[in-house]
Amino acid sequence: MEHIFEIIDKTGRKIRLTKRQWRETNLKHPNMAVYLEEIKETIIKPDAITDYSLDQNVRYYYKYFKHLKSKNKYLLAIVKYLNGDGFVIKSYFERKIK
Repeated sequence: MEHIFEIIDKTGRKIRLTKRQWRETNLKHPNMAVYLEEIKETIIKPDAITDYSLDQNVRYYYKYFKHLKSKNKYLLAIVKYLNGDGFVIKSYFERKIK
């Protein structure tokens, strides 16, 4: 599986974004294509990391970007952990941390 990037998150875990997930993200949220560096920054230096109540292996990484013209200024990167590795499964902008 080819990767767009592989980085270490704030907690010291390896996180990957695969080409497949990046294509899926851009199909659902085409405006995200220009925010690859912001996605990395969100994972490396998040403002908050929250749990997803339905799956203990999923974390939500949030980072506020005040320069955005949209009302949704929090970038959300959703990461799923499998066998010790993390994979970005979605990313898009939200209005607030949930």
